Amino acid sequence: MSFFKSLLLAIFATIFLTYALGMGFLEFFDLNVMIDDHHLAPLQAISVSAIVVVLLMLVALAIVLSVFGGAIFIATIVIGSIAMAFIGVFWPVLLMALVIYLVTRDKKSQTKQFQH
Repeated sequence: MSFFKSLLLAIFATIFLTYALGMGFLEFFDLNVMIDDHHLAPLQAISVSAIVVVLLMLVALAIVLSVFGGAIFIATIVIGSIAMAFIGVFWPVLLMALVIYLVTRDKKSQTKQFQH
């Protein structure tokens, strides 16, 4: 399933569940949402609460991604620096190993693989 199709299905499911569960919740508990002494319609009340929840989720997502993103970035930098230090110290050994491998490899078995 493509990303766009999955995204549209997720948005549709979220809207449907928010409407169905929100309306049921408001009717079951007989809740009335009022702003500045004005009674909001049930759909408007659900919309306001859904927008608040979405904003809170976006803030939480930004915090989580920044903390874990920073940790992953630092771990990548540390591992990369260790790898570069290893290559920097042992590059003559690695070069000689590569030369020895290229000189001593079995060329007959490789030509048989290409013939089939």
